[in-house]
Amino acid sequence: MSFVIQKSTLDFLKKLSSRNDREWFNKHKEEYLQAQENAVEFAGRLISLMNNHDRIETPSGKKSLYRIYNDVRFAKDKSPYNPRFAGYLRRYKPLLRGGYYWWIKPGASRVSCGFAYPNPEDLKRIRFDIRDNVDDWNKLLQAKAIKANFGAMQGEKVATTPKGFDKDDPAIDLLRYKQFWFSRSFSDKEVLAPNFLHKVNKTFKSIRPFFDYVSDVLSTDLNGEALQ
Repeated sequence: MSFVIQKSTLDFLKKLSSRNDREWFNKHKEEYLQAQENAVEFAGRLISLMNNHDRIETPSGKKSLYRIYNDVRFAKDKSPYNPRFAGYLRRYKPLLRGGYYWWIKPGASRVSCGFAYPNPEDLKRIRFDIRDNVDDWNKLLQAKAIKANFGAMQGEKVATTPKGFDKDDPAIDLLRYKQFWFSRSFSDKEVLAPNFLHKVNKTFKSIRPFFDYVSDVLSTDLNGEALQ
C-alpha cells in the first residue's frame, strides 16, 4: 500500500511556524492531530521497512515521535511549539550501535544517522581503531552508497590533537572528530512525493556497512577480543 506525507501536514507546520502561540494552536488542535497521525504513520511504516534489513528497538511510530511542545524553562526562545515532526529510531543495544533520526519541517526536512555523542570510553575506542586502521575507515567513508546519499561525514571536531595521539599521525583529520554524523536534506517536493518513505529507508540502509563496522569495534577491546 502506498503512503505519502500529506500536503496538509506541511501546511499545518508552516502555519504553526508563523503563529506560534497557544491560543492559535488550541483553535487548530484538530489540524494538529491529523498532521501528527500522518507523521506517526510515516514513522511506523519506516520501522517496518527497516526491520527487513536492520533490528529496530523502537516499537512503534508513536514511540519514535518527539514532542512538538518546547521546554521553555531555560530557553531564550519562549516559543511554545517546535514547528516540525521528528523522531528517533533506536537499534537493538548493546551490540547494534548507532541511531537514526528524521525531521519533517517545511524547507528543512532531513534525515540523519550515526554517533552524535559517543561517551568518552567509546570515543577513545573509536579513535584507537582509526589510528590503527585508517585505510579501512577511508574506504568505508568513500563507499559509493554513502557518498551518494550523504556526501562527507559531518560532526564536531576538537581544535587540537586529541590527548594520547600524535599531531603528525596520518589519520589526524579523522582523529579530531568527536561526532560521526551523516545527514541528508530533502526538499518539500521530495517529502510529498510517493517514493519519499522508500527513499528514506534506502538512505538509512546505505549506512549499514559503517554501523556494522563501528558496532564491531565497540564490542571488542584494543586487542580485538570480545568484551564480556
